[in-house]
Amino acid sequence: MKKNFFRICVELTNHRISSYLLKTFATSTLSKPLVVPFARTFNLNQEEMDRPLLSYKNLHELFTRNLKEGSREIDHRDYTVVSPVDGVVAQVGQLNAGESFLIKGQVYKLEEMFESQKKAKEYANGQYAVIYLSPSHYHRIHAPLTATVRERWSLGKRSYPVNEYGLTYGKRPLSRNYRIITEVEVNDKSLALVKVGAMNINTIELTHHKRNVEKGEELGYFSFGSTVVLLAEEGLLQFNELNAGQSLLMGESIGELILREGR
Repeated sequence: MKKNFFRICVELTNHRISSYLLKTFATSTLSKPLVVPFARTFNLNQEEMDRPLLSYKNLHELFTRNLKEGSREIDHRDYTVVSPVDGVVAQVGQLNAGESFLIKGQVYKLEEMFESQKKAKEYANGQYAVIYLSPSHYHRIHAPLTATVRERWSLGKRSYPVNEYGLTYGKRPLSRNYRIITEVEVNDKSLALVKVGAMNINTIELTHHKRNVEKGEELGYFSFGSTVVLLAEEGLLQFNELNAGQSLLMGESIGELILREGR
């Protein structure tokens, strides 16, 4: 019963008023009595939290918690690409028909995701990975590789569920929800990190605004959990053999860069 209640609160609300009320509640001290039940319900690993559970003043502080230093091991090998988040693999592969991918029976087109035909063509025939964050996951987002930031921009206004039910029965939430895209460059090719919101109001916060990023460096956080879509230009990288439903920890290798000849 408690788990269903929390899932409804965190994932399924999408009306502007209910989202606003939930956010207000989660960021207020009124939600403090739910901190311990939430942690128990979703089996949060208290040993890796950077502070005691009872020190969190509200649910929002718990959602956006930091971890103790050393809790995640970053694969710092030059040629690896690491998971930017803790999460579960929804799907990984090569873009179909040049500029689209299929997940849960729905076709996602890059033109809709980027709201740009020009941008979509830049990623034609590239690679993609979709990673879902549940309420139990560490919610901070990190750089998957060392690179130069090309651009950051936001798209969309409203957000709908991005859990299994949302992906199956929703109307292409990954490419229509509120989202913030960070595009970086490495080896003269681009990688887009699409951070997809799961609720209407302020679900994504950026904490990194510099031009260069280091692998494992924090980029931002989700307030209420969501999904990350990685889109790689053709010839940039090859993802590992990742299976749908596979759990990932931020910092572990999920692919390798395709080095140019002579490098």
